Amino acid sequence: MDSNTADATEPLALRPADPGFEEELAGFQTGFAQSPAVVFAASSAAEVAAAVAYAAARDLPVGVQATGHGLPGGAEGGVLITTKRMDRVSVDPASRTARVQAGVRWGQVVADAQPYGLAPLNGSAPGVGAVSYTLGGGLGILAREFGYAADQVRALDVVTADGQLRHVTRESDPGLYWALLGGGHNFGVVTELEIGLVPVTRLYGGSIAFDGREVDPVAVLRAYERWTRTVPDGLTSSFAAVPYPDLPGLPPHLRGRHVVSVRVAYTGDDGARLVAPLRETGPVLADSLRVMPYADSHTIHSDPAFPHTYYGDSAVLSELDVEAAAAVPALAGADAPVMSVVQINHLGGALARRAPNSVPHRDGRFLVRLLAMADRDTARELLDPALARLAPWTIGRALNFAFGAGDRTEGLYDPETRKRLAELKSEYDPANLFRRNYNLTG
Repeated sequence: MDSNTADATEPLALRPADPGFEEELAGFQTGFAQSPAVVFAASSAAEVAAAVAYAAARDLPVGVQATGHGLPGGAEGGVLITTKRMDRVSVDPASRTARVQAGVRWGQVVADAQPYGLAPLNGSAPGVGAVSYTLGGGLGILAREFGYAADQVRALDVVTADGQLRHVTRESDPGLYWALLGGGHNFGVVTELEIGLVPVTRLYGGSIAFDGREVDPVAVLRAYERWTRTVPDGLTSSFAAVPYPDLPGLPPHLRGRHVVSVRVAYTGDDGARLVAPLRETGPVLADSLRVMPYADSHTIHSDPAFPHTYYGDSAVLSELDVEAAAAVPALAGADAPVMSVVQINHLGGALARRAPNSVPHRDGRFLVRLLAMADRDTARELLDPALARLAPWTIGRALNFAFGAGDRTEGLYDPETRKRLAELKSEYDPANLFRRNYNLTG
């Protein structure tokens, strides 16, 4: 095992009474309050190691936050390490790899890789942190063609509970490598990733949208499910139902509408032919499908860039029974009690390939993602009945899409994967320093 002790560099420490404490906690998710005893604002791997050593000496739990899209949990009364200052990207076009520090956002990686004709397996939102996204699996824009982002990781630099900074590869530390890629921050603080890049400069993508008041959302979902049975493995897509508020900043064709859409990303040359059946579903509200440079791929989903409150959960399905799922699009309809967003991702293709990591549920055919702009209790009252309807086809949940629902551990891993993760947790973090909400020790 190749490891060394990081230099004893002290990071900036902020406590609740200190100026800047609340600002350091702030992130994209505004719906949940965090209350660590101390926040360490790390600028290097050495400073991360110093923060972990501080926590270990006092038996304090450790959480990690980069961009704050998904809050860490498990750091209440303990130590929170923020990594947003660690924002260096280094691209090696010869090996088609990039080294990405813990605070880097995907938009930066895309921008740095594109001049070399390369792309990472990033997600739909450029503001999401690349490292945490990847440690949770990473279901990206081109997932059915290239697999999970975790499948492209060559090496990880991680500070483990013993304060050691380790360079981990599949060959040097097969167990820890397997656990980190899918187990998230439960095994240490990853300070840098080396990831593989793919040769993509352009794609056929965008969305085709329908007005939910003019076209039955369930009819769109039914057409979408049939359509997914006809497309090649290299085509990645999702169904979405989104209520848009009547706000001046939105495009006129979206303001105040309940929009049902299908989003598509495909690197092949016959994209226009493949999506043609979708246009027969009903009157089209908007159609942005086109050939685009990969640098514009974030426009496919156009995820909101402003911080807000949300709570979400998910279900990985063996099949999508549209009649049983009929209530799901209604969560984002005109009669929904709170603003909610529904997304259903088509899985399979390269996502089904086995890889030397702990990303679970690879035999799933669809992923249902439900998001409510509400507090936990209100959201659960809305989402739980819909998820219960899907229970006969549910094989698990997705870690990266348990937004605030990490307190519910069931289904995040299959029993065999969870058992092995627990064994490795006992080996690398026996004191349970990294106490994620999805506790592997209980």
